Amino acid sequence: MEQVEVVVAHRDCATLRVGDVFLKVDGDQARSDIEVEAMARAPVPTPEVLWRTPPALALAAVPGAALGRLGSPSTASSAAWAAAGAMVRRLHDAPVPPWPGKGLGDIAARLDEECEWLVGSGTLPADLVARNREVAEAALRPWTPVFAHGDLQLSHVFVEDDEVTGVIDWTEAGPGDALFDLAVLTLGQEDRLDDVVAGYGADVDLDVIRGWWSLRSLVAIRWLVEHGFDPGAPGCEIDVLRARM
Repeated sequence: MEQVEVVVAHRDCATLRVGDVFLKVDGDQARSDIEVEAMARAPVPTPEVLWRTPPALALAAVPGAALGRLGSPSTASSAAWAAAGAMVRRLHDAPVPPWPGKGLGDIAARLDEECEWLVGSGTLPADLVARNREVAEAALRPWTPVFAHGDLQLSHVFVEDDEVTGVIDWTEAGPGDALFDLAVLTLGQEDRLDDVVAGYGADVDLDVIRGWWSLRSLVAIRWLVEHGFDPGAPGCEIDVLRARM
C-alpha cells in the first residue's frame, strides 16, 4: 500500500503525494484552469496531467530533484543552474498567454499595503521596510510582457544530470515581467544568479532583480505568517530583506 504524503496544505489548496502521483485540491477552479492551460502551452518540461475531476487535479511526478529549497544552499551544479536559466529563456520566448496578467498599478498598491501592515503590526522594523521599499522601486517600471511562470521558486524546478526535467506549480502563469521569474528563481540564492543569467543568454538589469527580491519578500510575509510558514527562518524572506541593509 502506498503511503499518503501531505506536500503542502493551507486554506487555498492542498497537495498530496501517493507514490508517483500528486493530487492537487484547489477550491479556485479558475486558478486550476490556468495551471492546466499553461502547462499545455509551455515549451518546457511539465508534469503530465493524469486526470482532472474538479476540484481535484492528478499530476504525474517529474523525474529528478528540485534545484533546492529556500533557506538552504543549493547543492545543484553550476551547469544545472545554467540549464534552468536556458529553460526560462525558452519559456519567455514563447507566445504570451491570452489571459490577463498582474498590472503594475496593482503590484504597487499591494506593495504599499503590505509595507504598511509590516510596520503597523510590528512584524518588521520601519527602517528595514523603508530600505527595501526603496530597493523595490527599481522593479516598478514598465515591462514588455512575456510568458511568465509567475512563481518560479527553485523548489519548482527539477533537474537531473544537469538538465531540467520538469517545472511544476503553474497556477500563477500568464503575461508578466521576465525579470520577476529570474528573481524568484534566485531568491535567497544570490550566488547562483550569474549561472542563471549565463544560461538565460540575455542582458539582465541586476538592480531590477534586486528590486524584485525585495518586493517579493515584502509582499509575501503576511501570507506566509497567516498560513503557518516561517519567513524568519534562516535564509528565507526576512534574511533576504536584511541583506539589502
